[in-house]
Amino acid sequence: MNLVLSDRSLACLEENRSDLTYLDLSKLKIANCVGCFGCWTKTPGRCVIRDDAVKVYPLIAASDRILYVSRIKYGGYDTVMKTILERSIPVQQAFIRLLDGETHHVQRRVLPKKATIIGYGELSSADRQIFCRLVERNAKNMCFESHTIHFCSEDEVEDVVRREVASWTRS
Repeated sequence: MNLVLSDRSLACLEENRSDLTYLDLSKLKIANCVGCFGCWTKTPGRCVIRDDAVKVYPLIAASDRILYVSRIKYGGYDTVMKTILERSIPVQQAFIRLLDGETHHVQRRVLPKKATIIGYGELSSADRQIFCRLVERNAKNMCFESHTIHFCSEDEVEDVVRREVASWTRS
């Protein structure tokens, strides 16, 4: 499955497409994770908070190609994207494994994925470096077999998304 998660509306993806699932996270009701670990202990694999996030994280787990579109603030994802990433913890188990000499959670039926991250906004060199390091660290926990990061201005987002999604049909 091809999945696009965006922190803003993308007119270039508004038409109904059978080859991908597109979610505008800004239009969903997604509460912050409260850190209760109920998704590991009370309802394994399911968040105890019943909002729109319970529809999103299973799609993340089942996707084999994913595109994240997020404004970058202070070298990290903007609020709505960070919130859904934090709420996706049910796709991991409470158990720990060693991966490349580091401890990481065991995944719960998560497909390895090709990930593309489009970070937009007025970014300094330091913001870009911090964000690249963040994505590199998250890649292991998010089951990325490969990932690419594109930076652009807010005005360029639609064109960059359009080109990226078009490249999926060619590969």
